[in-house]
Amino acid sequence: MHLHFLGICGTFMGSLAILAREAGHEVSGSDRQVYPPMSDQLAAAGIQLHQGFDYDPQDFQPDRVIVGNVMRRGLPCVEALLNSSLPYTSGPQWLHDEVLRGRQAEPRWVLAVAGTHGKTTTASMLAWLLEAAGMQPGFLIGGVPGNFPVSARLGASPFFVIEADEYDTAFFDKRSKFVHYAPRTLVMNNLEFDHADIFADLAAIQTQFHHLLRILPEQGKVIYPAGDAALQQVLARGCWSESESLGLQKGDWQAEKLAADASHFLVSLQGEKLGEVRWNLTGDHNIYNALAALAAARHVGVRPQAALASLAEFKGVKRRMEKLGEVGGIQVFDDFAHHPTAIATTLQGIRPRCQGRLLAVIEPRSNTMQLGTLRSALVESVKAADQVFWFQGKEMSWSPAELNSGENFTDLEALCQAVAKEAKAGDYLVLMSNGSFGGLHQKLLARLAEENS
Repeated sequence: MHLHFLGICGTFMGSLAILAREAGHEVSGSDRQVYPPMSDQLAAAGIQLHQGFDYDPQDFQPDRVIVGNVMRRGLPCVEALLNSSLPYTSGPQWLHDEVLRGRQAEPRWVLAVAGTHGKTTTASMLAWLLEAAGMQPGFLIGGVPGNFPVSARLGASPFFVIEADEYDTAFFDKRSKFVHYAPRTLVMNNLEFDHADIFADLAAIQTQFHHLLRILPEQGKVIYPAGDAALQQVLARGCWSESESLGLQKGDWQAEKLAADASHFLVSLQGEKLGEVRWNLTGDHNIYNALAALAAARHVGVRPQAALASLAEFKGVKRRMEKLGEVGGIQVFDDFAHHPTAIATTLQGIRPRCQGRLLAVIEPRSNTMQLGTLRSALVESVKAADQVFWFQGKEMSWSPAELNSGENFTDLEALCQAVAKEAKAGDYLVLMSNGSFGGLHQKLLARLAEENS
């Protein structure tokens, strides 16, 4: 069957297209923004790409069209699709029908990782823990995990790990994507307000998480941080499954930091010490991610002691504090953070390792950030940085100059020049954007090389 994906370069849709290709389908797709690492994965899979949405999907002669949630009424390809007789469905619905439920002798055991922050990292950790235990899981992750060559695969067992996003499904299905996944093991990492373009307030998001809990089986398990008030409110509305909590001071699963940057910690389960973890990741948030992954892996039979050893071999995820290079003693990192909380936890996590200054270069690019909904929290979010450079994209409805915190730029070249001129040996440069940042990463490395030649 020939499947054509609208919005194929999004992290979810791109990973889904790779699954479809692995399942033997002919796959093509289109998107407005095509850039690595997803574009590289799609090309390696032999998937034909069309740049832009100003075309008719019928030109590709597909048997079915898979519609991503980036698509909107009024886009030429959407209007052409609706005017045609081509069958279409959403990405999450196709995943449910064809991978999670429809084509196997028995349904998959789905391990879903939900929450505002940490989904990609935790799902990658969990997939690795199952892989290291010899369970050969399938997975679909909204990023490129360092322990695997791809972000999605069908796997060779019933176990399937999925990053479970609360964003809406499609222009014709406004439910959250995760309600399609029918999980048996559910991680809820945390919960706060985001996606201001589709949710009116935190309560609206909590309702979607409540709907997710309503489809979790009685013999399933929900794993959550003990101190998250928003999730406690969700659980109070109804939880019919087993549960385990986690935290640094309280919870069934607990961790004790043995290093300031959280690269070394002790893990206990219900008061019993299980062992220690030493790894290259930083920040308290990654300890929470680790505890969640350990608990979820244990639910499907992975011994905690074995999982602790496997965590030491976890290689992280591309664009999550990924070191891109070092020039003249200046280290350059790429991070996907685009919410005030994610920005804060990332900078706080790396701060103890930084011998020089910590310079943050930030593009508030998500829909929520472009609307300015959470801008009042941005000043506090960058407290750990010594200097901040903001980039104001054309789609933004406000200016970071209003924050009176750091320098604001509207020209990418001027930003690159200013950062390269300011950086000194020993500094850490952390570039934060949930997009390509206009190729700033490589431009900055090249400029630094010129400055230090």
